Amino acid sequence: MMHVESFSKSLQLEELWAIFVPEIIPKLRSFMERLYARASVSISELKENPSRIINQSEGSPVAILNHNKPSAYLIPAETFEALMEKLEDYELGRIVKEREHEPSLKISLDEL
Repeated sequence: MMHVESFSKSLQLEELWAIFVPEIIPKLRSFMERLYARASVSISELKENPSRIINQSEGSPVAILNHNKPSAYLIPAETFEALMEKLEDYELGRIVKEREHEPSLKISLDEL
């Protein structure tokens, strides 16, 4: 049989849960949804030893947090370069799509 004191504590926890969880969960979800990295460090940690952070990332992105919110992402140069190439390819594809219905001109190689 449950003691009255235990029941009272249980009820208080349920009340607290009902009050705080609806407020906290959306904030946590919002924070988690905006984080595009599996690892994160504070700006202070980054300042202490940037080389260690880069080496420990093993090529993965690292979210740099300022007041527990992402303020920047640290990504390896190789990843950044690949991302820029993909963006360029996307942009070229978009231009081709825009122009595919424009009239074309036949030009021989000699005319170029």
